[in-house]
Amino acid sequence: MRQFLTNSYLFGSNAPFIEELYEAYLENPASVADQWRSYFDSLQNLPGSGRDVAHAPVVASFAQMAKQGKPLASAITTPGVADKRQIGVLQMINAYRFQGNRWAQLDPLKRQERPSIAELEPSYYGFTEADLSAVFNVGSFQFQESSQASLREILEAVRQTYCGTLTVEYMYMADVQQKRWVQSKLEPIRSTPSFDVATKKRILERLTAAETLEKYLHTKYVGQKRFSLEGGDSAIVALDAIINAAGGRSVQEMVIGMAHRGRLNVLVNVLGKAPKMLFEEFEGKHSEDLEAGDVKYHMGFSSDVNTPGGPLHLSLAFNPSHLEIVNSVVEGSVYSRQKRRDDVNKNQVMAVLIHGDAAVAGQGINQELLNFSQTRGYGTGGTVHLVINNQIGFTTSDPRDARSSLYCTDIFKMAEAPIFHVNGDDPEAVALACQLAVEYRQTFKKDVVIDLLCYRKLGHNEQDEPMVTQPLMYKKIAQHPGTRQLYADKLVAQGVCTSAEPDTMIADYRDHLDRGELLYNPALSGHNRKFIQDWSNFIRREYTDEADTSVPMGELKRFAARLVDTPPGFTLHSRVANIIDSRRAMGQGTQPLDWGMAENLAYASLVAQGYGVRISGQDCGRGTFFHRHAVLHDQNRERWDAGSHVPLANIQPDQAPFTVIDSVLSESGILGFEYGYATAEPNQLVVWEAQFGDFGNCAQVVIDQFISSGEAKWGRLSGITMLLPHGYEGQGPEHSSARLERYMQLCAENNWQVCVPSTPAQIFHILRRQMVRPLRKPLVVMTPKSLLRHKDAVSSLDELATGQFRTVIDEVDAFDAKKVKRIVVCSGKLYYELLAERRAKAIKDTVIVRLEQLYPFPNEAFAAELAKYPNAKDIVWCQEEPRNQGAWYWIASRQHLARSMASKHSLHLVSRPASASPAVGYYAKHNAQQRAIIEGAFGTLGQDQAPRF
Repeated sequence: MRQFLTNSYLFGSNAPFIEELYEAYLENPASVADQWRSYFDSLQNLPGSGRDVAHAPVVASFAQMAKQGKPLASAITTPGVADKRQIGVLQMINAYRFQGNRWAQLDPLKRQERPSIAELEPSYYGFTEADLSAVFNVGSFQFQESSQASLREILEAVRQTYCGTLTVEYMYMADVQQKRWVQSKLEPIRSTPSFDVATKKRILERLTAAETLEKYLHTKYVGQKRFSLEGGDSAIVALDAIINAAGGRSVQEMVIGMAHRGRLNVLVNVLGKAPKMLFEEFEGKHSEDLEAGDVKYHMGFSSDVNTPGGPLHLSLAFNPSHLEIVNSVVEGSVYSRQKRRDDVNKNQVMAVLIHGDAAVAGQGINQELLNFSQTRGYGTGGTVHLVINNQIGFTTSDPRDARSSLYCTDIFKMAEAPIFHVNGDDPEAVALACQLAVEYRQTFKKDVVIDLLCYRKLGHNEQDEPMVTQPLMYKKIAQHPGTRQLYADKLVAQGVCTSAEPDTMIADYRDHLDRGELLYNPALSGHNRKFIQDWSNFIRREYTDEADTSVPMGELKRFAARLVDTPPGFTLHSRVANIIDSRRAMGQGTQPLDWGMAENLAYASLVAQGYGVRISGQDCGRGTFFHRHAVLHDQNRERWDAGSHVPLANIQPDQAPFTVIDSVLSESGILGFEYGYATAEPNQLVVWEAQFGDFGNCAQVVIDQFISSGEAKWGRLSGITMLLPHGYEGQGPEHSSARLERYMQLCAENNWQVCVPSTPAQIFHILRRQMVRPLRKPLVVMTPKSLLRHKDAVSSLDELATGQFRTVIDEVDAFDAKKVKRIVVCSGKLYYELLAERRAKAIKDTVIVRLEQLYPFPNEAFAAELAKYPNAKDIVWCQEEPRNQGAWYWIASRQHLARSMASKHSLHLVSRPASASPAVGYYAKHNAQQRAIIEGAFGTLGQDQAPRF
């Protein structure tokens, strides 16, 4: 690649020049020199080329020439001196479009040294002082309706446009229309805003509000952490501009995600949270409704604000201190709201993500988001990204340590998002950049970035001393008068306001803060918003609430018939055809139900009942283990984007939506997205399935900070359902365990449900219970692998029509209860191995009880099982997992089993020995361990098997 770039005439500044000429030729062949016109005429016979189609094939032909070592210059007549000079001008213009940002005046602290870039110097193209008055064609440069200008004027124009306090990176974008759009917005005005007096005063008001609030809190609550915005005050101007521009362009809802830096300022000055409420939080008052609560700079908020286009609903997402992780949650919430509004064009709901410079480049979740930002199942129509770039990450500001890329925003180039870099000390340029960003998003439905360069006036928090590690930076910061002061001085000099007005603004704002009020309150009161989601039916519900999850037999058979119906002429793969034939028999009651059929029937019954269903995950349409087949594929289709059929989307005419998405290869981003979706939509079953449960820990931050604790910290309800394939089949340490122990450790305060269903009927009822019961708590399901086609792991239609989810399943064989001496308690697929062993050895004194719901622990149901066997003394907890993993430690330490036991009972453990790894990698060793567990459950119980802590 390096050799290609250095040897090819087509790369560097030449490639854009050739594209410029070719585009001009397509518009008007007479506008280019004769030799170029002749050359382009010869290209019209290229496959896919021509004046009426995209020029990509032609550009590709240029690249092919370069690969073959054929210089393009030899393909045409050598240009004369005048043509060379003209070519040089066009190349220089494009050099500024590419690299002018390197010379831009972006740092408020003025620490940046201008790098030496030869391509930005006229001398690089052979120009001298004597050439400055020469007139040239400006090509595609937007030059005030003129196609010609002197070299001096051209230099002044490109430097004003690309080297001032506002610049942009965009020339890497493949879409020429989008590049031309950026040029049309900045080049005619030289990247210089022209706001009226009212707008300038509004900007000053926002800066005054931002700065004054921080200073007020600093003196009123000395030493308390608030993660001040000071130095980045223009972020409030930026958000104000984004909101007003969005409201004027059809946006009716906006979901904002941000970290703690400046969050309190955003809550008050952007969303209109009453200062009185904030002061109470500083003073230690808190809501009694939350089990745990959270620090004030993690809390979310929502309000309605007025914009030029009418009311706009703002929602600031709750988030943990784990930087950037909230981003995927925001995208899921936005997607859900778009679906609720039937916003197919994605005009009405928009995401705004606020990043820090260190975090946006350092946290991998952003790469995951950008990767799925334009996909069908996750694309939200583009996100506006605002980077509060204070040029320091905690104590790291040395560029040699900060990152490997030139800009912190370089990651966004993978999504071909334009990046507006702007100096925070020029708030008008900030407002302009934000207005353009919103317009771009609404026009092209793609991500767009504002890189707001600023500084951090204080330390990482208010108790930190930054001079210890950044003496040079903080000496400059100490001398900086502040953005508000600089802008106030500018407006006074322009005559926009009097010398007294800026101080009056400060005094008025402080007076209102003293009363716990806002001077510039953006929030509307009494606005009746459409499309609001009603959660009242799900508040203060209990696990013990009854729910009828049965479905009439007639309905089940009707659903079953729809599940096996395919369009005329639809050819299934032979293996899938066999599965469909079996399901047809299952639906007719002539064959017992397997797992896949019961699961599909659960979804069918829900959509018919009015509950939407959304399933996503890697390979979840087919199912990793070839069991679901929610999407059927025509083997004779002629196009890759046709020939698929989703039976669950065709159950009946008035059904709720069914969506199944084969996700991109991501766990953290996708699970965060689905959690965000579920928090905004209580009437849909939202399911995320891990390819193997082992990979679920790639999303551990989402599980820990949101799913398991979101309700306790923030009062956020969610019915997200996680399907985690789990079970020991000798597939090694990465394909055996969903790490059940970690989910068990997180159980407290009835925060979620952890279940291990062992029959098709159980998965049917538990999925239905998740929606039919008016309780919205996360559901974690350890799903099987080998049981999906196990001959004994089957259910009847009658169990679906009359049964319910059973938290405990009792003994299935006939026993004399008085002769039972041992009760083996287990979960999951191990049950079937234990059952086969007991039957093979005709053991008559041991029963097997299945614990299907591990949390909340079913105390009454479990105690009732023990009570059936009055002479049983040994209670054995049997698990496949090692002693230090699985459910054992949690069940034993919480005394869940012991609480139901009598004094005569002894509790024993049979498991794999304690292990650092979830499972062994050697199949023979796996078999030996599995055999030892099965035999141990029925063998002599020694002291080594007693619980130890």
